[in-house]
Amino acid sequence: MPRVKAKPIRLLLVDDHEVVRVGLRTVLHHNHGIIVVGEAGTKAAAVRTVKRLRPDIVLMDVRLPDGSGVDACRAILASYPMTRIIFLTSYADEESVLAAVLAGAQGYVLKDIDSTLLTRSIRAVFSGQSILNPTLTQRALNWIKAWPEQSGPVQGQSLSPQEERVLALVAEGLTNKEIATTMQLSDKTVKNYLANMFQKLHISRRAQAATFFVKRQA
Repeated sequence: MPRVKAKPIRLLLVDDHEVVRVGLRTVLHHNHGIIVVGEAGTKAAAVRTVKRLRPDIVLMDVRLPDGSGVDACRAILASYPMTRIIFLTSYADEESVLAAVLAGAQGYVLKDIDSTLLTRSIRAVFSGQSILNPTLTQRALNWIKAWPEQSGPVQGQSLSPQEERVLALVAEGLTNKEIATTMQLSDKTVKNYLANMFQKLHISRRAQAATFFVKRQA
């Protein structure tokens, strides 16, 4: 009997640098079974393009000009939960990886990855595997499980509207500098908001703040 041809993996590229998208498209073009069906350079364009093209996998950067790839990940998965998200980025800090885990991404790889391993990672995620750092993934799950249901600011110490916005941006994986730019504040003001927020929530790390935010949204 003739062998049935496997369904190709339909992939969307999301990166604000055109040269990166061109390079990825060139690399992936030579891999049979993977088809780049579209590209996007911003968070908003990524969400719109997923709605229009319904790709199997979105290969996306964490940092985008109009916001966070993590936020785009949440928006995409909320409407299209069968879509699989792989972050391809230069950022290896724990907060970014944890934010990706909490947002529901199935993969997180760095841009120094070689083309063979990238292709293998795409195929693995398409087949249902996760290529997230297992230690960080488990740490995120443990934090969520261990977080008390009633945890939060003590009475009379509720977060201000600005602190709430900072908390949401921290959960998206943004750095202090990026938060300052987004909110049109100074770096020092952002640090003050973070210090106050940490004190009110009785936490000491950004990753814990992200966990609290996600737990509260659930």
